[in-house]
Amino acid sequence: MTSEGDIILIYFEGKPLSFARIEEILPNSKPSWYHVKLLMLQVPVHTITWILRDSYINGAEFTMNGKKIRIEHVVCPDDQKAHQTHNSILEGSDKTKTLEGAKIIPFTDIRKK
Repeated sequence: MTSEGDIILIYFEGKPLSFARIEEILPNSKPSWYHVKLLMLQVPVHTITWILRDSYINGAEFTMNGKKIRIEHVVCPDDQKAHQTHNSILEGSDKTKTLEGAKIIPFTDIRKK
């Protein structure tokens, strides 16, 4: 279930359009409808409020002005899996061929002093 603080991907006519973070979900006067405040993660950053049914918040397709829209909850990739992939690259897997001659710079080295 999608809730406040979650990152979503907004699909417009079946194509990914933009990421947003759900800032708040407040009940509407009509049952099963909600005011959903979204922080649009694009330049310039701004907020919008959509009035949506609970099913739309959870991924069901709906229309606005005759255009198909769907929101999808974005799940952060498993950090352990990402860490293992990073280690396999550094340990000499077949992917190191694409990194040959590359220099790894730790973030701690680029901090301003």
